[in-house]
Amino acid sequence: MPQPDPEAVAEQVFTALADPSRRALLAALAAGGPATATELAGRLPITRQAIAKHLALLTETGLVTAEPGERRRVRYRLRSAPMRVAQQFLAALARDWDGQLDALKSHLEKE
Repeated sequence: MPQPDPEAVAEQVFTALADPSRRALLAALAAGGPATATELAGRLPITRQAIAKHLALLTETGLVTAEPGERRRVRYRLRSAPMRVAQQFLAALARDWDGQLDALKSHLEKE
């Protein structure tokens, strides 16, 4: 199975994180561990329907996994792998910028 393109994974993560409700869901899962959509709705000022929609997108991007539980309830668990890919993408960009800024600084100091 081919590895997903890191830039595409990073784009999906950044798109998911752009929404404050999805960030709140990820923070709730990080703080409280796996939870159902109903449990998350009890913790956050977001409707259960909106939570279900956001969880579907977060599952699609790989930031959460859906695990079957008792009585057909689905528990959502945080996954860090896509976030690590996005962090590596940002770190590579930062290194590129740092190199260019250092070169510019050296050039300007010579003048």
